[in-house]
Amino acid sequence: MLILQRKPGESVLIGDEIEVTVVSVETGGRVRLAISAPKSLTILRNELRGAMDANKEAAREEASPLALLELLPRQGDPETKK
Repeated sequence: MLILQRKPGESVLIGDEIEVTVVSVETGGRVRLAISAPKSLTILRNELRGAMDANKEAAREEASPLALLELLPRQGDPETKK
C-alpha cells in the first residue's frame, strides 16, 4: 500500500488514464476526492463492492418460488392475524 500526503487541489496519477484530485478536507477529517478515469472503468466505494458481493452470494442460493411464497403472510389467513 502506498500512503501519500496531498493538499486540496493536488493530484495523484494512477497509470496514464486515472487522476485522483483532493477537492477538500473538511473538519472531522472527511476528504472529498475527484476521480478522472475512462468511462469504461468501474469506480465503486468499498462498501458498495461488499454489498454487491453479498447480493451475488444471495442470488446463488436457490429457493423455489413456492418456498418463497410460503414466507409471505396470506391475506385473510387467521394464522397470520395473531
